[in-house]
Amino acid sequence: MFGGISIKKKVKSPGSATVINAIATGKGSAFGIKLYVTAEAKIINSGIKCSTKPKVDTKLMEICAKKVLERLGVKTGLKIKTESNLPVASGLSSSSAASNAVTLAVYELISEEFDTEKLDDMDIIELAIDSSLEAGVTITGAFDDATASFFGGLTITDNLRREIIYKGKMDEKKVVIYNPKKKSFTAEADVKRMKLISPWVDIAFKELLNKNIYKALTLNGILYSSALGFNTDIIFDALDAGALASGLSGTGPSFIAIVDNDKVDNVVDAWNSYPGEVILTEVDNEGTKVI
Repeated sequence: MFGGISIKKKVKSPGSATVINAIATGKGSAFGIKLYVTAEAKIINSGIKCSTKPKVDTKLMEICAKKVLERLGVKTGLKIKTESNLPVASGLSSSSAASNAVTLAVYELISEEFDTEKLDDMDIIELAIDSSLEAGVTITGAFDDATASFFGGLTITDNLRREIIYKGKMDEKKVVIYNPKKKSFTAEADVKRMKLISPWVDIAFKELLNKNIYKALTLNGILYSSALGFNTDIIFDALDAGALASGLSGTGPSFIAIVDNDKVDNVVDAWNSYPGEVILTEVDNEGTKVI
């Protein structure tokens, strides 16, 4: 508190869409999308009070806040609220975006108020991932999703080693999302079935390393859709309508398509034939930011 004024810190963090799902092999890739979780943190006398809009479980937020306080060696109360236009449990990294936003907001607040040690970007990401694992919202730690959300653009990662193989900007294409409005929690997905497709996911990963991003995304999408029982017609309908690439994001249920401007209406029309909603967004190259 300075002069009786309570400092607030606000952070905006994008969701991400999948190029390669890391569950089968431990290596993954994702890119930022312009759908966001915004977190605001301020100091209160005691306790950690969390609220969300729309309403979701606040366990992840609470763990993120506690981990930052523990790391910085500070005891204080916090009030944290989040707002989001990212569909929850839909494969679009709502958990990674939330953990990044809350972790960075609390860190920025506490480090300024209490003049603590300085953490770098990777420290923040590590804290956010550890929080997601503790909250049980991820299988691998989602290092690919977390880094794509934090840095924006495209990241390629070794999730098991928590190493970034590549990060950089991605062509700012339109992204069409088909969300069946059925929740699919990553931690409940069938890991055994996904491990069966690992030799073919490796092929998709090699395509990605050869800079064939769209080919890798589509192949990954077909493989994981088949393993998890999702309808692959959704992918082929998007490709038939002119999408550059289409696939399953995360463990579903959302599908994504990367599309040139002149083909957007065609892909939207194709996916409007399915029950649920179609969302139009774009690639995000900015990443997580204090606002």
